[in-house]
Amino acid sequence: MSTFDRQPQGAYQVAGTRAEAGIDQGLRTYMLGVYNYMTIGLALTGFLALLTAMMATTTDQGAAVASLGNGRMLTQLGVAIYGSPLKWLVMLAPLGMVMWLSFRIQSMSASAARTLFLVYSAVMGISLSSIFLIYTPGSIAQVFFITAASFGALSLYGYTTKKDLSAMGKFLFMGLIGIIIAMVVNWFMASAALQFAISVIGVLIFAGLTAYDTQQIKSMYYEGDNSEVSTKKSVMGALRLYLDFINMFLFMLQLFGNRN
Repeated sequence: MSTFDRQPQGAYQVAGTRAEAGIDQGLRTYMLGVYNYMTIGLALTGFLALLTAMMATTTDQGAAVASLGNGRMLTQLGVAIYGSPLKWLVMLAPLGMVMWLSFRIQSMSASAARTLFLVYSAVMGISLSSIFLIYTPGSIAQVFFITAASFGALSLYGYTTKKDLSAMGKFLFMGLIGIIIAMVVNWFMASAALQFAISVIGVLIFAGLTAYDTQQIKSMYYEGDNSEVSTKKSVMGALRLYLDFINMFLFMLQLFGNRN
C-alpha cells in the first residue's frame, strides 16, 4: 500500500516540477524579449541623437549658418531643427507617437507595434540630439553609464522582490503628476532652485517607477499567450522601461552634466 501511495506522489511532483520549469523558461524568454526591445530602442535613440547633432553642428565657417559659441556653429539642418518652427514638431512628435502606441497597441499587429516602437525611438533620438549642444560629450557618456547601472539594479530588484509594489506605484504616479505641474510652472519662473528640486525628485520618481514597472511587466506574463499577444506585451513593456530609463537619464543629466 505504501508503494502504491508513493508512486503517484512522485509522478505528481515530477509533473509539477516540469510545469514550473516550463513557466520559468517562458517567463525568462518573455522578459528577455522586453529587455532586448528596450535595448534596441535605446541604441537607436542614442545613435540618431549623436548623428543628428553631428550633422546639425560644424566648426567649418563656410558651412555654418549661425553661431553657438565655443567655436561651434549650426548648419542649415541645425537651424531648421533647433531654430525654426520645425523644432516644435521635433519636440512634440515623440509625445504624440507614444500616446498613439499606448492607446492603439491592442488593435494593431505585433509587427506594426514593433515597427512603431522603433520609429518612435528614432524620432526620440532626433528630439534628444539637442543635449549635445548643451552638455559636453564626456559628461553625457558618464551620466549614461551611471543611469544604466542604476536602472539595472532597480529593475533587478523589481523582478526578484516578493514585496507587492502596487501601493508605491500609486504614490509615484501622483508624484509624476506633481513633477509635470512643477515643470510647467518653472517654465515661466525659470527658478534654478526649483529646477534643482525637480531634477532630484524626478530621479527618485523614475528610479521607483523602474522597479514598479518591472514587477508589473513580469505580472503581465501568461503562459497561454500566443506569440502575437506575447510580442505585443513585450513591446509595451519595453516602452515603459524605455521611458523610465530616458527620463531618469535626463533628470540625472540636469544634476550632474557639465554644460558647454
